[in-house]
Amino acid sequence: MLRLNLSAGPERLDLGHGVEVLVEPLSSAIFAAAQADPMVVGLAEGTARPVAALVLAKALARISIIDWDGVGNEEGVPVDPSPDLIDLLLDVKPIYDRFSETYVAKGLLLSAEKNASAPSPTGTSAAATDSVPPALDFAPSAPPS
Repeated sequence: MLRLNLSAGPERLDLGHGVEVLVEPLSSAIFAAAQADPMVVGLAEGTARPVAALVLAKALARISIIDWDGVGNEEGVPVDPSPDLIDLLLDVKPIYDRFSETYVAKGLLLSAEKNASAPSPTGTSAAATDSVPPALDFAPSAPPS
């Protein structure tokens, strides 16, 4: 069952290491904007999946993060989120992993579940299960009219 977030308000995510971010709900508009991000669009064909995933996660983070706690500059002074600082934050592997698990993956799972049938890995019906056993013999042709 698809559970809709009817509040549609920002949500706090605990990314570990004392970092919490306040994010806008992952909507179709946010996902589309991230896909149109110049860094995402500029990915070369054949870019390794982990690299593409990081670029998409950073684009989503730049759009969706509206506030944070537990992030400071080199002197430990708290700083406000900015696109460059958000990119630096996601360069920290455990933070990136947690953001991907709690924010990005949730949106991708909803996208994959948008229709009742699970997609076949090859895009064909080859992976589908038979609902009726195959016919044992060919049916005779219809008589000509």
